Amino acid sequence: MLVKTALLFFLTAIAEIVGCFLPWLWLKKNGSAWLLLPAALSLMAFVWLLTLHPAASGRVYAAYGGVYVLTALLWLRVVDGVKLSVWDWSGALIAFCGMLIIVAGWGRA
Repeated sequence: MLVKTALLFFLTAIAEIVGCFLPWLWLKKNGSAWLLLPAALSLMAFVWLLTLHPAASGRVYAAYGGVYVLTALLWLRVVDGVKLSVWDWSGALIAFCGMLIIVAGWGRA
C-alpha cells in the first residue's frame, strides 16, 4: 500500500505543479494565455487524484505534503536546472519519511 500511495501522490504532485507552472510561464515568461487551459485541466486532475485515497482528507493532505516537497525539488532540478544542495535533499528525505509514517498509520487510528 505504501508504494501505491506514494506513486499516486507523485502523480498528484505533478498535476499540481504543472497546473501552477503553466500560469507562471504565462505571467513571468510572456507565454501564451492558452497555457491557462491545460493549467486548469491539470489542477482539476490534481483535485480528483486527491480524492482517490481511502483516508480522511486531513490525513491525505498532510501525507501529500511530504511527497510534494520531494517532487517540487525534483522539478527544480529537472525543469529549472538548479543543482540541489545537501540541505534540499535532507529536507526532502525528512518530509518523505513523514509521509511514510502518516500513511503507515492509516486504518490503525
